[in-house]
Amino acid sequence: MFMKKFLTVIMIFSLALLSLAGCSSSEKKNTDAGSASNAQEPKEAKVRTIRAGIGLTETHPEYKALLKWKELVEEKTKGTIKVETFPSGQMGDDRTMTENLQMGTLEVTIPSTAPLVNFVKDFAVYDIPFLFANTKVADAVLDGPVGQELLDKLPAANLVGLAYWENGFRNLTNSKHPVANIDDFKGLKIRTMENKIHLEVFRALGSNPTPMAFTELFTALQQGTVDGQENPLVTIYNSKFYEVQKYVSMTNHVYSPFVFLMSKKFWDASTPEEQKIFVDAAKEARDYERKLIRDGNDQYRQDLIAKGMQFTDITPEVHQQLVEKSSPAVEKFIGDGKDKLINTDIYNKMKAAVKEAEAQNK
Repeated sequence: MFMKKFLTVIMIFSLALLSLAGCSSSEKKNTDAGSASNAQEPKEAKVRTIRAGIGLTETHPEYKALLKWKELVEEKTKGTIKVETFPSGQMGDDRTMTENLQMGTLEVTIPSTAPLVNFVKDFAVYDIPFLFANTKVADAVLDGPVGQELLDKLPAANLVGLAYWENGFRNLTNSKHPVANIDDFKGLKIRTMENKIHLEVFRALGSNPTPMAFTELFTALQQGTVDGQENPLVTIYNSKFYEVQKYVSMTNHVYSPFVFLMSKKFWDASTPEEQKIFVDAAKEARDYERKLIRDGNDQYRQDLIAKGMQFTDITPEVHQQLVEKSSPAVEKFIGDGKDKLINTDIYNKMKAAVKEAEAQNK
């Protein structure tokens, strides 16, 4: 009897051990299956942020096109890259923002070519007065081999140029009197960009040029620190210069491109696929921005007249006089010495490209 009970206890104990072993094996299988499942789950993509700063206001076509670029980049990268925009000089003036790109503390800015000369002097070729006869010629040259050759010089300065956008033909405004001929330039204190060629040309025309950051310009005009300034109509209108300026002269003296710049540090940290997205989006937004400006120029003129500004159209005869008066001021910057801004080779290539574009767009 005792032996029978003993055998029963042994059997029950053995079954319990088997049951525990089964549970342990099952739990291990479940754990292994769970681990395999977790290993197969895709890792969440890291989101990177591009901070893009410009000097112009939210109403300017440049900013509207920047929003277009933001939309395209975020869509095509499926949200793995976010773009934050900072208009109205929130990140500083053009020079400061460009320096920040070099250091990698800002990712994108879109300055005019004039201040860019401080970083790659060959861009001074765009400061030659009366270089482009019209926007068709400008587009052909900027989007062609010579324009690209200049963009290819930017990486040496820790910058990457994605495309040329449009600032437009620059025209003179002032608060003193109409400017219809060369004599009318004399004595006017004109704000210019920090650019040696612009300064020299306005001196040659008899005015007193004063370099100044764009973010300081409105106050300087308001306080009479300077009498006038020169910018495309879209900038004159959107910056509300009609509040502190009376006269507009349609000099069209310089066609001023913007350059869409990206920090080389950010560019190098991006994949080839992302880089292509950045460039393609910059070109699509470029076409959008150019159209906004060109479609709006006639309207900007009418709006400025409605705000009380008086327009003076420069005659072909005066235009030729301006060309002849400014040419010697430019020639002193052309050459191959260290003290020269415009490389002879670049100058010759630019003139040839302009001539070809003019022949194709007659």
